[in-house]
Formats: sequence, C-alpha cells, structure tokens
Amino acid sequence: MSYTLLQVTMPVTTEPQEAHLSLFDLLIKGGWVMIPILLLLVVAIWVFFERLIAISRANKGDKNFMDNIRDLMLTGNMDGAKAFCKNSNTPQARVVEKGIQRLGKPVNEIEAAMQDAGKLELYKVEKGLSILSIVGRIAPMLGFIGTIIGVINIFYKISLSKTVEIDVISEGLYQKMITSAAGLTIGVFAFVCYNILNMMVDKIVNRMETSSAQFMDVINEPSKQ
Repeated sequence: MSYTLLQVTMPVTTEPQEAHLSLFDLLIKGGWVMIPILLLLVVAIWVFFERLIAISRANKGDKNFMDNIRDLMLTGNMDGAKAFCKNSNTPQARVVEKGIQRLGKPVNEIEAAMQDAGKLELYKVEKGLSILSIVGRIAPMLGFIGTIIGVINIFYKISLSKTVEIDVISEGLYQKMITSAAGLTIGVFAFVCYNILNMMVDKIVNRMETSSAQFMDVINEPSKQ
C-alpha cells in the first residue's frame, strides 16, 4: 500500500508597496504657478535675513550712552561728545550728533533737525520691509490662482473622459491643494517676518525718541541751575 504525499502550495500574497512622494515631486504637481510662489519665498527669506542683520546692528547700543553724552556736554567738551557719537555709530547716536551740531541755535531748530535726522534713520532701518508686506499679500493670491487653474483642469479632464474617477481628477486636485498650501504658507511666513522686524524697529524708534528727549533736558539743565 503506497501513500502519495500531496504538496499544497499556498498562494503568496504580496503587500502593496506605499508610494512615497518627495517634496520636489509635490512641487512639480503644483504646476507652473509654483515658480512665482517659490520666487517669492526666496525674496522673503533674503529680505528677512538682510534686514535682520542690519536692524540688529542698529539696535546695539551702550545703555549709558546718554549719561556719557550728558557728562561731556556739561563739562563743555562738545568735540568729545561729537566724537563719542561717531564712535557709537547707531541711529540714536546720529540723532544726538545732529542736535550737538545745532547747538547755539533756537531750541525749535534743534528739535526740528533731530526729528529730520530721526526720520532719515527710520527710513534706513525700514528699507525693504515693505517687500515682506507685499510678499505676504501676493503669495496667497497666487495660490488662489493655482486653485482656480486646478479646478479648471479638473472640469476639463472630466469633459474629456466623461467620468469622475480619481485618476481623472487627481492632477487638478494636486495642483489646487499644493498651490493653495504653498501660497498660504509663504504668506504667513512673510507676515510673521514682517512683524518681527517691525517690533525691532519700534525699539530703535523708542531709543531715538528717548535720547532726543534726554538731550533736550541736558540743553535746558544749565539754565535751571
């Protein structure tokens, strides 16, 4: 009596491999609208770091700056006060230096000269900040344009295929969502950078105004004694 060994082979099941999209692939699916959006990102990053460095330098100053100026002026050392301002090389120092240069003239002329110097210094530190504001407004608009193009693409593909399957509308959906997300993200980034720099500028303005007020007090101090 013989036995036959039956070999049963089980079907081999393979798990579907997940498809991974890289960031570059996602950007490509956003279409041509992603080109100006990414250019805006480059502009925003460049302006932010360039202004961050410039404003940080302008924001550095000696806390005892006006105390030193006061001591020099009350001892009659105006040349030393001017030299101290030049060596400080900060917006508040240049404003005070302008006031020292106008000593001997009426008080209102001194104040006007210092205000003009303050406006010039403010223009220097704020230069380029408007670009961040523009980027923060334009980037979401470009994302919205990409959304409209994506929707048009979806309806166009549907009209050609006469069906609403995911393969048909996926290209338009990718373009719609990616451009919207990119535009909003870059807009938020530019908005945050703009406000961070503005807060730093406000500190510089406050220092200039405080220094100007203290300078005018120093001018009037001898006459009070």
